[in-house]
Amino acid sequence: MKLFLKRELVTVTLTTLLALGSSAQSPTPFQGKIGKTLNDSQEWWAQPAKAPAGAPNVILIILDDVGFGASSAFGGVIRTPTLDSLANNGLRYTNFHTAAICAPTRSALLTGRNSSFVHEAGFSHISMSAGFPGWDGRIPSSDGTIAEILRANGYNTFAVGKYGLTPDEEATDAGPFDHWPTGKGFDHFFGFLGSATDQYKPDLVEDQAHVTPDGRHLNDQITDKAISYISRQQKVAPERPFFLYYAPGATHAPHQVDKYWSDQYKGKFDEGWDVFREKVLANEKRLGIIPSNAQLPPRNPRIQEWNSLSADQKKLFARFMEVYAGYLTYTDFEIGRLTTYLKEHSLIDNTLIYVIIGDNGASKEGTFEGTIEPRRNSARKTTEEEYLKVNLKDIDSIGTSNASTNYPLGWAQAANTPFREWKQDADAEGGTHNPLIVFYPKGIKERGIRNQYGYVIDILPTTLDVVGIKAPETIRSVKQDSIEGTSLFYSFDDAKAPSRHIVQHYYIFGSRSIYYNGWKAEAAHHPDNVDFDFKPGETVADKSLDDDVWQLYNLNEDFNERNDLAKKYPEKLAELKKIFDEQAEKNHLYPLIDWYDTNNKRINHPNGSDTQGPIK
Repeated sequence: MKLFLKRELVTVTLTTLLALGSSAQSPTPFQGKIGKTLNDSQEWWAQPAKAPAGAPNVILIILDDVGFGASSAFGGVIRTPTLDSLANNGLRYTNFHTAAICAPTRSALLTGRNSSFVHEAGFSHISMSAGFPGWDGRIPSSDGTIAEILRANGYNTFAVGKYGLTPDEEATDAGPFDHWPTGKGFDHFFGFLGSATDQYKPDLVEDQAHVTPDGRHLNDQITDKAISYISRQQKVAPERPFFLYYAPGATHAPHQVDKYWSDQYKGKFDEGWDVFREKVLANEKRLGIIPSNAQLPPRNPRIQEWNSLSADQKKLFARFMEVYAGYLTYTDFEIGRLTTYLKEHSLIDNTLIYVIIGDNGASKEGTFEGTIEPRRNSARKTTEEEYLKVNLKDIDSIGTSNASTNYPLGWAQAANTPFREWKQDADAEGGTHNPLIVFYPKGIKERGIRNQYGYVIDILPTTLDVVGIKAPETIRSVKQDSIEGTSLFYSFDDAKAPSRHIVQHYYIFGSRSIYYNGWKAEAAHHPDNVDFDFKPGETVADKSLDDDVWQLYNLNEDFNERNDLAKKYPEKLAELKKIFDEQAEKNHLYPLIDWYDTNNKRINHPNGSDTQGPIK
């Protein structure tokens, strides 16, 4: 009898430990009674966490560097049939926003907080940790992730693809692993820790160790892994819901995809980026996702009119866009493999799927001519004509595993239709305005378009509302900061509900803005006098942030920022600038830091391998 009791106690204890080990919450205190003997004692075992009855599976998909006007789901001319289907059978949010660059977007998305991460840091090639409370470069334990919260409430949690939130110095197999995905609430992770990687030779990690890629495209590998995680879980614990964070490296550079996909677009972009913008604008109006009287902002003055280009330029630039389009369509195909699995296994109806089409606007990092290989200092000394010849010679390698491809700046503006500017510009909608799709057959009664203002911090509280759980006060005994996002659940069945998220600040690399109840004040930061080719010990006379000119827009009437009202309404501008200051203080944004410290010495280079730096 004693042997049986010992065996039983050991078995239950291990079960309890496993349950507690998978929980992001603090262990529940022992609630039994301990006496000197077993007869004087009362047994008690902690129960494994259970999700609310009928809780949905949750899949959070976020793409990389996709502009508002790229995908056909939101009026673009690049085919995304899977996203089209999800949008047509769910909700299209037309007024959703990101942080204008990858890492701040992803940290805000996973934590529901504005201040959970350094405001202008990514990792690998755009890291910045500057030694101030808001510039730490790490998600603190006080800002628990959606994965930690859901796991503590009975979910299995998986992540595949790009993470982008692990400090470089912690990204080796020696750890520490606190800031790896498995340290932030995910049971399993398969993908890469940095902000970008080669799609055929990725810097690949599984759980807590680097692994050797198998030579297939990364999209193919992460989709297989996502399906395998779900499949294994369903075999042993089908009663438990799962949370999947699906974050492809696509369509971040390098643009790499099999020619099967890119060749489907041969000749489709020969008319150029100006015609592209007009077509997309018409499609967006037809879908009803922008006002019927909307007009395009002027072409950026640094982008040439397509018809003024030479025949060689047109040939080269069109091929860049064919590859990008194939890359996006292929990514959509892989998402389709995932949704097909859900349908075939009767999981789709009770699965809440978010698709954020881009963690920021389309990327301006491909230079004016496009890149096939990173443009090193030596290459940049060549003239534009010489560089064009080099790229023309290598045109057949665009998009292949042997090239590091990014498209020319003109296509970035086109992909951001109907907005101006692009990735890294936290002042402009082209940097921060991205489509959101919400698909949930069991929970969405009225499909269609939603125009309520939203930001990435809103996804976490929306999920908690749908699932029916409360945000925890502590996670692993650490008191939690308040979640700052506003749930969008109120808008699921009420298309006309007024926006509840009424204030939001933005800041990246000196560019900044503040949104308040339909109005927006913004200051671009364009240090055009800076030469990014530094020699040891060189300094530059950087343009002061104090010299930036603020603009004012009424987005209720001018959604794509065509009419600057700063001179007409100076009092309103002053009001919004004051709100920006309040938000900056609250969210540890100060001191504002550009790429250079106060002695005009470069702290960090935002573009890493592309030494040209940002193009405005």
